Formats: sequence, C-alpha cells, structure tokens
Amino acid sequence: NASGFCVYNDVAVAIAWLLEQGVERIGYVDVDVHHGDGVQDIFYNDPRVMTVSLHESGKTLFPGTGRHTEIGGPNALGTTVNIALPAGTDDDGWLRAFDAIVPKVLRAFKPQVLVTQQGCDSHRDDPLAHLRLTIEGQRASYVRLHDLAHELCDGKWFATGGGGYDWVDVVPIAWAHLTAIAAGVPIPTQAPCRMTGGPWSRLRWVRRLRHGWATARSSTRAPGRRDTTRWTPSTRQSCA
Repeated sequence: NASGFCVYNDVAVAIAWLLEQGVERIGYVDVDVHHGDGVQDIFYNDPRVMTVSLHESGKTLFPGTGRHTEIGGPNALGTTVNIALPAGTDDDGWLRAFDAIVPKVLRAFKPQVLVTQQGCDSHRDDPLAHLRLTIEGQRASYVRLHDLAHELCDGKWFATGGGGYDWVDVVPIAWAHLTAIAAGVPIPTQAPCRMTGGPWSRLRWVRRLRHGWATARSSTRAPGRRDTTRWTPSTRQSCA
C-alpha cells in the first residue's frame, strides 16, 4: 500500500533481491526524519535483516510508529531497532544517539551488506519536520555509515536517497556530500562555491536558482547588461 509520499518500496525490493542472491545478513539503516515503517514491516519477522531507524518521534510526526518497543517478530527478536528522537534534536543530540546505538547493534549482527537510506529531511530548514540537523551533521552521518560499511561489510554499501523537501538549500548539497563520500573523495564542509570566472557565495546562487536561472557577472560585458547563464554542470564547480 502507498503511504506518505512513497508508492514503490525500492529499498525493500533491493534487500529482497540481495537475499535471493544468497546474502545471509543485511543491515539496513534509515536516517530519514520519518520512521522507516515500510522496510521494517516487510522484514519484521526475518532474522536475516536488521532494520535500524533514527527518526523524529511519532508523537510529533507522521507516521506515528517507530517506538522502542518495536523490536522484531517472534522469529527475529532484536533485529528491529528504533531510535525515536524528540522534535528539536540538533546535530549533537542526533549524533550522540547514533554513536551510542548504531555501531554496537550492527557489530553484533555482523551484516554482509549495508543498505542505507539517506533522507535529508532531518535538516533544520526542512518544511515538513522538526529536527534541527545541519548539512555538517548530515555529512557526519554519511561518513559514519561509510566507515561502518568498510569495517563490517568489506565496503559493500548500497546507499540511497529518500525524503527531503527543501530542494534548493538542502537536497542537492546533502546528496553531493553523500555521493562524494561513497566515491572516496569527500568534499570539505567549508569548500567554496565557485563559477567559472570567480568566486560566488552559495546564497547568491540559491537566489538565482529559485528562478531557474543564474546571473553571471563578467568584467568584459557592457555596464548594465544582464547575462543569463543556464545553471549547468559545465558552468559550475562543487558547492559544499
């Protein structure tokens, strides 16, 4: 059944396929601000899959599930882990919760493959939720998941996106960090945002992106002339 903004549970399909290929233990970590209820329900009684969800408490956010008492079905007790965080939790609180629980349960379970869902709607600017993470905090979680995949799974890491509804200020930056970390070339958190021809602040680019266009200044153009340059990969460099 469809739920929230989700219709097809592509993560669950991927996990099921991995199990069909003979993988014996899969660890799933969901850092989306909403409880990872769909994947949990599908594998709730399957001892081959451990699901771990860090999310805003169901007391204040859809779908209202993900309590600490949800620990797995009769054949898989202990393979479901829920970390429900109060509204307003910031980087420090979120990362403390992660560090206190996630590495320990994964090390005990010893997954052969790590599957993760990096919804970035835990950001403080996301319009649909109430956690207070920053890009730096989200990036730190990606680094931790990367390191756990290499420690426990010989680098076998299947990372996906997820929720995220501040699509200008947050989503492209968070997932640029995720992609770079997965590729082994992490972007420094304070890297400048530049366009060919000189430095630009991220804020000025964001304002232009909201209108779908970027306005570039050039010392060679006539005074007062507006140069509308399409925001494309060929006219930009990385923004952190």
